[in-house]
Amino acid sequence: MDDNDTIRMVNQIADFFRPYPKDEAVAGISEHIRSFWEPRMRAKLAATLASGGSGMSELAETGAKAALASISADNHLLTTQSDTEA
Repeated sequence: MDDNDTIRMVNQIADFFRPYPKDEAVAGISEHIRSFWEPRMRAKLAATLASGGSGMSELAETGAKAALASISADNHLLTTQSDTEA
């Protein structure tokens, strides 16, 4: 999957949620990415954003960043919990 595919897909998700209020749309995009995109797709999304995400709509970018931040926070929480259980 190249950057164009990633951008096209996240823009399609954002287009679906565009009629919603912005906070609901961002949450919907984020939830979709967290629930349905496998780790390699999310890694590609992170790389696409890091390289500027040219062509990604503002709503898509905001939702994607929210998803990745949430995943990162979840991973940190899991790491912290496993460290305290050891």
